[in-house]
Amino acid sequence: MLTSKQRSNLKSIAANLQPVAQLGKGGIGVNMIRSLSDALEARELIKVNVLTNAEEDAKSFGQELAEKLLAECVAVIGRKVILYRRSSRKNFEHIEF
Repeated sequence: MLTSKQRSNLKSIAANLQPVAQLGKGGIGVNMIRSLSDALEARELIKVNVLTNAEEDAKSFGQELAEKLLAECVAVIGRKVILYRRSSRKNFEHIEF
């Protein structure tokens, strides 16, 4: 569980990130989960764009993605979802709080 200070720090870092994926009418598939998990392992912090034709709103997608990826939903801003999961890789420069 992240504190409000940690969330604020992660949100400021994510402000300069480009979305790594888009969620639309197809929803969340197995391949989407796999690619987002790989992206989290490589970067620790990712941003996902929820398209206007998506069946659910960004907040519910954020919660669902966080559960399936074992990650933290840092924030949902408009149609952007920010996710964080600490990488298990060794010799990696982790995000410091």
